[in-house]
Amino acid sequence: MAVMKSALGFLALLAILPAAHAAIDGCNCDPADPASLQARVCSLTREALKQPDGEPVFFLKDTNPNKPNRWLALPRTVRKDMHTLADMTPAERTQLWTAAIRKATELWGDGWGLAFNGEEMRSQCHPHIHIGKFLPAAKSAKFLVVDGPAQIPTPKDGTGVWLYPHGGKLHVHVGEQLTETVLLR
Repeated sequence: MAVMKSALGFLALLAILPAAHAAIDGCNCDPADPASLQARVCSLTREALKQPDGEPVFFLKDTNPNKPNRWLALPRTVRKDMHTLADMTPAERTQLWTAAIRKATELWGDGWGLAFNGEEMRSQCHPHIHIGKFLPAAKSAKFLVVDGPAQIPTPKDGTGVWLYPHGGKLHVHVGEQLTETVLLR
């Protein structure tokens, strides 16, 4: 009986863990409070604040030494706390995706891929799209076909998005947390 109660307690704990990790711990980035921006999770927010006004999207080379082939596309707009694709207006999202696709094409021709991790896998409060060479082995049969950036769906459930070009259209995958693994490190 005690073993069964322990097992039930463990299962109950497992059931609440995804909700407990649905957002980055300590995502308190506040552009009005410079001290809050010193946290590691706010480093991309700090970078966004350094950017000149006028350009809605900027790019950074990924500084992670394990990802030497990656770039990031980031919106210039800064918001307080966790900032997601769903927080952006449709025009802001389209600008971000369009700029990321342009940069990806410049870097990788037709072999590019883009990935936006879900909230459970993000390590930064500021949104960013990973740009890299797409790994064709990641292809799966479950995808949406869209004509362009304005049609890329925005997950409302905190999951991520990854996509790649195919036949003049985009193959878009949604519903996953860890998406950047479809890109060459």
